[in-house]
Amino acid sequence: MKKIEKICVFCGSSDGNDEAITKAAQELGEKLAERNITLVYGAAKIGVMGTVAEAVLNAKGNVIGIIPNFLKKKEVVHLGLTKLITTDNMHERKLKMQEESDGFIALPGGMGTLEELFEIITWLQLGLHQKPIALLNVNGFYDSLLQLLENMVRKGFLSMDNYNLLLVDTTVDGLLQKMDDFKPPRLPHWLTEERA
Repeated sequence: MKKIEKICVFCGSSDGNDEAITKAAQELGEKLAERNITLVYGAAKIGVMGTVAEAVLNAKGNVIGIIPNFLKKKEVVHLGLTKLITTDNMHERKLKMQEESDGFIALPGGMGTLEELFEIITWLQLGLHQKPIALLNVNGFYDSLLQLLENMVRKGFLSMDNYNLLLVDTTVDGLLQKMDDFKPPRLPHWLTEERA
């Protein structure tokens, strides 16, 4: 697998109320800059999104923000980024995030964070990319989501192979190591068979 040079981070545009999440976001930003990994994210300067971006920039790292035009008018856009990309809509934004990144990390967030996480992992399942996807489980934030995924495996809606595509750790260093060690899955036979 090619070296990870750019990581897309999905996370909340709110700060939440758990200081451990803010600290983890700061640590992730610092570690990305330390490793010379460019941050790709949603371009806001508010919430957890802003915390990660500021941490990277303060450590002299590079940040690419990608935002759809309609949100640019409503959200507080970070104007101090290395590069700001404006898209026509949300779909184009997510496609651009995928194209610009070598891997993905989900920090705590809300509906939008989950939507981005599950879309990008579905694309991996379908062989549309072969990049690592990781979940930073800060202070047990994602415990119940992981239990739900385990239940999907038990009930036969999710294979263990696909469950294992999601890399999970409670520490930034552990998560980045798992991403470095990631080996892309083989495509399922039903996707590789010739179709008329």
